[in-house]
Amino acid sequence: MTDIPGAKFADRLKAASEARKALLAKFQPKPSVVAQEAPDRAARREAELAQVRSDRRDAKTAKLEAQAEAAALAEAARESAEAAALDAKRGERKERKALSKAEQKMKRDARYAARKARR
Repeated sequence: MTDIPGAKFADRLKAASEARKALLAKFQPKPSVVAQEAPDRAARREAELAQVRSDRRDAKTAKLEAQAEAAALAEAARESAEAAALDAKRGERKERKALSKAEQKMKRDARYAARKARR
């Protein structure tokens, strides 16, 4: 601080006080400037959360649909197997009946031929 001619003591105190305030002001934190075009973090986070929830909901729906489709295919395969087994069983029965009819006819023809031979 330089001496100014004609300065009084009160002026010097005032100048010293202002100098101290200026020095302290350099160390004070400056307010940060928020850009106006920057989106709100809370809004962005909420949007991301909504997107994640939507994706998870879609994935869960797709998984449930796939499970339902797999169950329907398994049911159809089981019914098809049951129908094939029933058809096979019916086929065997028809074959047995046809054989027994043929055997009966052969026996009947043999009896008829024996009767004709006796005459």
